[in-house]
Amino acid sequence: MHKPNPSEYAPFYQRYIEAIPHKNLFEAFAAQQPIIDQFFDQVSEEKSLFAYAEGKWSIRCMMQHIIDTERIFSYRALAFARGESQSLPGFDENNYADASDADRRPWAELCGELKTLRSSTIQLFAGFSEDMLLRQGVANGNPMTVRAAAYCIIGHLNHHIGILKERYL
Repeated sequence: MHKPNPSEYAPFYQRYIEAIPHKNLFEAFAAQQPIIDQFFDQVSEEKSLFAYAEGKWSIRCMMQHIIDTERIFSYRALAFARGESQSLPGFDENNYADASDADRRPWAELCGELKTLRSSTIQLFAGFSEDMLLRQGVANGNPMTVRAAAYCIIGHLNHHIGILKERYL
């Protein structure tokens, strides 16, 4: 399955999706596996509490945000693949971050959760037929296809890895 067309998602997500070098969905997921398996392991427990400026998220908080967002977009994909006709709500990432209390969680636990979640995410999308990947629903008032949700997950992680490298490490 190839990248979605811009008509399949809100304009906000275009920067995430266009930055993905792989056109094939499962090649894109596979390309991120070393990041999930090894990159985050380079961050120490102490360093994971670092925030680059006052009022900015710590690395742990960013990781929790990545996890939360992957879960939300996976749910959206599942709902749309199953034919959900109701509009799904958006979410305020800052409210979620504030409520997560991520800094109390051990870094290794957060890394383990992302690894487990990503495995589940890949299995979820592998279970969708080509027809299901093209199904569409509405989230946060905008149309989105199942495959667009997958590419948003991939692009979102890439986006935050870039921020992590640029501002945190």
